[in-house]
Amino acid sequence: MLWLHAKGTAATPSLEILTLDEGRARGALTVIERAQASVPELIAENRGKTHVLLLAGEILIGGKQNRVLREDLLLPPLSGPRNIAVYCVEQGRWNEGRKDFDSRGSVVQPSVRSQVLRKAEQSRIWSGVAAASRSVAAPSPTGSYQAIYDKPEVKAQLEETSRRFDPTMVPTAVGAAVFVGPNLAGVDCFHAPGLFTREWPKLLRAYALDAYGVTAGAWDEAAGRARTDGLLRAAARVEGGARGSVGAGRLFEFTLDGRRGAALLFESQAIHVAIL
Repeated sequence: MLWLHAKGTAATPSLEILTLDEGRARGALTVIERAQASVPELIAENRGKTHVLLLAGEILIGGKQNRVLREDLLLPPLSGPRNIAVYCVEQGRWNEGRKDFDSRGSVVQPSVRSQVLRKAEQSRIWSGVAAASRSVAAPSPTGSYQAIYDKPEVKAQLEETSRRFDPTMVPTAVGAAVFVGPNLAGVDCFHAPGLFTREWPKLLRAYALDAYGVTAGAWDEAAGRARTDGLLRAAARVEGGARGSVGAGRLFEFTLDGRRGAALLFESQAIHVAIL
């Protein structure tokens, strides 16, 4: 893995942003089913006075079935109810349980998250969830992706990985490029080191799932740095499409070297960039 650092000192002050988990913990963020429940859509509201960032691939637990966010979303303060797009990651449940959703700091692994960024059909997401569950032998009666994270053996390995790659040891890092052996798994960057440090643990655990039980090839750091540098230079020039967001800012989506990328832009800053 390679830590990524911003060039020079940013003149623009960092925007104060809460993560999804922080927003939930403070009681500022609520996510609920619609009055007429629908698989691909929920309602989110930021009742606090600070922006809240929700990341594509974050898992929401509860409601009639667990969901995963389709795209990055920056909810402004006192946002009012907003319809947000989601996928189902628990195919075998649709019941009258709790109406609201919680978070356990979980993100789907890159092999599934890349399909989310590509706006794949729901069936492709279910196939990815099933394949991920088989790969770690974590079956669930309802086909819940969260069962993978709840398996004790998986949890123990992910905790060890988190200790090895603690971002607080690199306080100036704003992102990371993750490799499984010689293969680039993905890149995640944020607009400020503080936000990266708080978002990174759950993203790291998701990356580690793609490496779970895999015998990776040799790691060549020089080749990895060259690969990452080339990708980021190309990303700075790539053409794509920008569109409005349900929250604050705009989403810039692009394809690069066969990978899907997305950047959430707000007030001349790239709040989060993912390339998978």
